[in-house]
This record gives sequence, C-alpha cells and structure tokens, in this order.
Amino acid sequence: MAKTKVLFFAEGATLAHVARPLVLARALDPSEFDVVLARPASFAWVTKDEPFGLIDLRCQSAETFGARLDRGRPLYDLDTLTDYVRQDLEILEDQQPDAVVGDFRLSLSVSARKCSLPYLTICDAYWSPEHRLHPPLPVFPVTRFLPISIAEPIFRLATRVAFPVHARPMRRLRERFGLPSLGVDLRQAYTDADVRLFANFERLFPAVRCGERATFIGPVNWSPAGQQAPDLPNDGRPLAYVTMGSSGDPAVLGRLVPALESAGLSVVVATAGKPIPAGLASSRTRIFDFVPGDLLCRHARIVVCNGGSPTTSQALVHGVPVLGIAKNMDQFLNMRTIEAYGAGLTVRSDKAGREALQRAIVPLLEDPSFRSRATTLAESYEPGTAGRVLAERIQKLCAG
Repeated sequence: MAKTKVLFFAEGATLAHVARPLVLARALDPSEFDVVLARPASFAWVTKDEPFGLIDLRCQSAETFGARLDRGRPLYDLDTLTDYVRQDLEILEDQQPDAVVGDFRLSLSVSARKCSLPYLTICDAYWSPEHRLHPPLPVFPVTRFLPISIAEPIFRLATRVAFPVHARPMRRLRERFGLPSLGVDLRQAYTDADVRLFANFERLFPAVRCGERATFIGPVNWSPAGQQAPDLPNDGRPLAYVTMGSSGDPAVLGRLVPALESAGLSVVVATAGKPIPAGLASSRTRIFDFVPGDLLCRHARIVVCNGGSPTTSQALVHGVPVLGIAKNMDQFLNMRTIEAYGAGLTVRSDKAGREALQRAIVPLLEDPSFRSRATTLAESYEPGTAGRVLAERIQKLCAG
C-alpha cells in the first residue's frame, strides 16, 4: 500500500510556527506517511538531522514580521503573499503531495486550493471563527504613557476599521487568483483551511464547538534537540523558569529577575539567542541561550514567558502556573483564556515595573488554586493525541 505523502509548510514569522509543524511531522508514522517539511533556511538549525525531506522556503524575515506587528500594520502585503503563492505552487508541483499542512503560511489558502489538495492549518482556537473575538489592547508606543482605561476603548473602536484593513491583503490575494472572497473577518483570513487544528487545551475553550472543519489536537510542545540538561540551582529554593521566546521583550528581564529573586526564587533564564540586559547572572540566576523546556518545566514552581501559547502550554502540561508578560494581541488572547481558567496571570510588558511584577508573582506562588487549576489541565493532556488526530484527519480528507 502506497504511503500518504504530506508536505508541511512552516512559516518563518516566529520559532513557534516552525517548531509546531516539526513536532507534528515527527509524530506521523513513517510506515504510513512520507513526510517533507518546507521551512526557512534561517531555521535550518531547528531541523538538523531530521529523518525526512527538507526544503528551504522563502519567507518574510522574522524581523520584518515583528516590526509590522509592533506597529499595528497588516502582517503581510499583497506582493509578499503573491510571491508566497507562486513559490508554494512550484513546491507543490515538484513534490506532488497528497495533503498539505501549514502553520501561518496564509498563502496556502490559495495555493493548496489551486492544486485541489486537502489543506490543514495548525492554529490557535482564539483566532478561529469558532471562537468569538474580543480584541485586547496590545502594546503600542503610545500605551507606555497613555492610561489603559483611555487607550482600550479607543482601540476597540479602531479595530472595526483596522481588522478589515488587516484582512484586505488576503481578500485581494484570493481575488487575484480567482477564488471566492473570505470577507473582512480577520479570523477567516488567518485560519482558512479545510481543517483547522487547534494546538490548545480543549478545556480552555468550553464555548468552541468543533466538527468537520475544526478539531483540537492539544498542545504541541517542542524542545531543542541535543541540549544537555543545564546545571540547575541546588540551593533549596523553588525554581522560576524564564523565557521570553523569539517574540517577547527581553528588556523586561532587568526588572523581572530581581523581582523573582526577592520572592525567594532561584531563576533559570533561556534567552533564545537574543541579547538581554547585562549583569543578570548571579549565584541564584543562571543564563542560557536554549534549554530543554520540558525538563525545566518539570522542576519549576512558576514559568514566566511572553504569554504565547507554545511556552504556556509547555508549562501547563506539567501542571505549572504561568506568568505571561504579554506584548502582542496573540499573547494577550492566549493569556486571557489561561487567566479565565485560573492557571496564570498576565502583566502588560509596557506596564511591567517591579511592583507590578511582584503583585503577580506572589499570588502565583502562594495561592494554591493556581497550581490546582494548572494540574487539572495537565491531567487532561494525553501524549500522542496531536499525531493521532492529525493522521486521522489527513486520511479522512484524502479518502474524500
């Protein structure tokens, strides 16, 4: 029996959009699936020594993506998306897959359909049409000075115009290639596919109803390969694991680390290779570029991150409450669900002074309800679910 060929597209916007397809590509049974992963050359270090085929993918740089995000601009312009489609079509023609899986490769909404291929997208439930969107106020230059109580209602009014503007490049792209419009719903623009695969705890989204077009696969956790276990502090203090990831604000570490130490914690910081404020390392704080996140989460009393779903999910899989120091809308949306469930707290990165950080750190350490709720989520997690559900959905789509 011939294997089902699956082509994964990993967009280069952030490390998470490469890591999730990689983890799922590994999860497919090689006796049943022939896997190929297309990812940007800048992330080749993530995919080194993988047993399946790898393709370099032209992507807008992570720096350009981050700059657009920080300035509130559409994440991709029409020319970039058009170039993406043309490159996608070349790869699809060359590889001849049976199914396509993408992670924020928005152009696949066009290219996979032009090739009449089943298309599945890895995404977060809070961006999907199945979830009602109440946009939180992200960090902008003005929010560092303007009271949030004033800025937030202004922003909510502005989103009525801004969100359709952000959806416009995808609408125009589909028109350019003769496909029906997705309208002005930004959720459709970001998650259109034959099947949406939600890489989240289902319990965080009780109102979301899944079906043929959407399903939960659970957290998709990644740790860098070949990383030796770091030399953890053995001073008897509880441990805080800190990583701001590839899209967090490392400047906050200068206030965060002292706040954690003053709360009686030892600290391990993973920088993701980004520059951080000088002088943070001490007898109680150890600094690394990358660490095996799963291992650190198993030892941690608290995990502090940028609030994005990859690290928060990694922490919660191990029953560890999280402090999210959020900056962009994706991070705020993710932390909103975790806060509502009672498994973590959020601090805005533009308001993350030492006192604000301590007001969040202390209850996460002292109120047992946070760990209890995190443990409940951990108990709902079943390892292997993501790969199993993905395989089932691919086979179902390919069978017609």
